[in-house]
Amino acid sequence: MLDIVEQAPAALPVILAATRWPLDAALALLQLPFNDLLYQAHQVHRQHFDVNEVQLSTLLNIKSGGCPEDCAYCPQSARYDTGLETTGLMTVDAVIAAALQAKAAGATRFCMGAAWRSPKDREVEQVAQLVSAVKDLGLETCVTLGMLKPKQADRLKTAGLDYYNHNLDTSPEHYGNVITTRTYNDRLETLDAVRDAGINVCCGGIVGLGETLQDRAGLLCQLANLPTPPESVPINQLVRVEGTPLAEVAPVDCFDVVRTIAAARIMMPNAFVRLSAGRSELGEAGQALAYFAGANSIFYGEQLLTTPNPQQNEDRELFLKLGIRAMAGTA
Repeated sequence: MLDIVEQAPAALPVILAATRWPLDAALALLQLPFNDLLYQAHQVHRQHFDVNEVQLSTLLNIKSGGCPEDCAYCPQSARYDTGLETTGLMTVDAVIAAALQAKAAGATRFCMGAAWRSPKDREVEQVAQLVSAVKDLGLETCVTLGMLKPKQADRLKTAGLDYYNHNLDTSPEHYGNVITTRTYNDRLETLDAVRDAGINVCCGGIVGLGETLQDRAGLLCQLANLPTPPESVPINQLVRVEGTPLAEVAPVDCFDVVRTIAAARIMMPNAFVRLSAGRSELGEAGQALAYFAGANSIFYGEQLLTTPNPQQNEDRELFLKLGIRAMAGTA
């Protein structure tokens, strides 16, 4: 497999289309000289996408805090004192107003997140109404609500849901060091329910959870080797929040994030690879490298679920410098 990775990039996507990624091949990718890795990733990106287009999504926190999970990075966990205010589910009118604002700013996908471990059927029904309202505005829709049952996924599909986000976060081996209140298999079962319902899968992970390079390779293998790889792959850099167990973990290097994005692009050539949380910490040069390496989606707006994001005018200025344009919507 390593021989395949080291072949000319033009041959790479054809070979990988019928190949499962073993761990040693993914690890070898991440260990390539930086320029070689970026060269291969950019070639793959250029074969599958317009390299000067980036898809813009906006993320809205529609229900904040009070989650019973113990995800060690998450300020929305009820187990940690992070000063986060707990709020109830937003109204339809409030969500529509936010979606209209996002659309006017150039976003084509509107993502809604609610801090649940596993929503009740009545809660899924409430979110389904929000999905339908946003879909009627001509936006792609995405939600992240925690674990789903098959019938709940079906209901969201009938409401018009385009994407469901449910990240694997890290490798199976490192997962228990970060989360103990749900298993890795729980997450995979939710992905199966979403896929079976005909909803696009948005699934990625976080760089900076105290994982090893092998753990990063393991995460990418889990994603790329799903029965159908995710259509959207968010690569997050840990945002260290005071009060969470990972608040004092050593920060990751910019180049580690870019390497992960590049490997994701090579291993999942047809996916939108989203430069996600922690983007503001990369700076303009780091973001430019990430776009070159294959990132072609971002969250656009000044706030993610609970953490800051680059301001829209900063993104527009960087796009202008790089000659990047926003991707047109498909909803």
